[in-house]
Amino acid sequence: MITGGTNGIGKSTAQELARMGATVVIVGRNARKTTSVVDEIRAASGNNTVDSLLADLSSQQDVRRLANEFKSKYSHLHVLLNNAGAFFLKRQLSVDGIEMTFALNHLAYYLLTNLLLDTIKAGAPARIINVSSGAHVAGRIEFDNLQGERNHSANAYGNSKLANILFTTELARRLEGSGVTVNALHPGFVATGFAKNNGKVIAALISLFTPLVARSPAKGAETSIYLASSPSMEGITGKYYYDSHEIPPAPQATDRVVARKLWEVSAEMVHLTDGLPAKT
Repeated sequence: MITGGTNGIGKSTAQELARMGATVVIVGRNARKTTSVVDEIRAASGNNTVDSLLADLSSQQDVRRLANEFKSKYSHLHVLLNNAGAFFLKRQLSVDGIEMTFALNHLAYYLLTNLLLDTIKAGAPARIINVSSGAHVAGRIEFDNLQGERNHSANAYGNSKLANILFTTELARRLEGSGVTVNALHPGFVATGFAKNNGKVIAALISLFTPLVARSPAKGAETSIYLASSPSMEGITGKYYYDSHEIPPAPQATDRVVARKLWEVSAEMVHLTDGLPAKT
């Protein structure tokens, strides 16, 4: 399953994994676009086992419905790629009253993964892959300001990407011995529709600037594809990758105390009472 599979990195990853012969389920928001992308991937890959599900991942109700729909159709899941995310320049709230960057970029990963864990374990050896960003180096987890109530800035994105790595390492610890690995990655600066949801002026600037410095979606997808499919990744967990190589994340991404507290706070925010227990 690939969230955010109708565009950019997610779409390129889905197409390549389908070409390899995998059964691929992409998650999108727009029904017409998602159907069109499924048809496109099937035609390009020659693989008809490409499916889709719809969800607004900023909505906890939609994430729960998505998980239930997947489990009603499939008995196991070998790879979950948490890829969907966005950049919000101005503070706005999700339908659950949560700051949108944190809701979509972190809590959606956290909730969907936990809801699908039994299905993922049934597919073991299985892999969970979380798309983070190099922007995490500027991130900070402030538990008294998680939703930017005190101040909200572009750094909300970096904070959410830091949360992705902390979630990855904590989940990896909790899944030790289960046959399920968890890793995070930085795809690089990729030419997609990213951040164009912030108005026409921002969209125009991005369209002008991006082609000069950004890598293609296909290039940006290479690490996701590697982590999802490479035999060399078997058994490797709790790591952070860029250009298909393990690299160290920022120091604040390795704080086990913060990672554990973030897990517990996230569980409260998504009303999850039966998640994985902590490792002692």
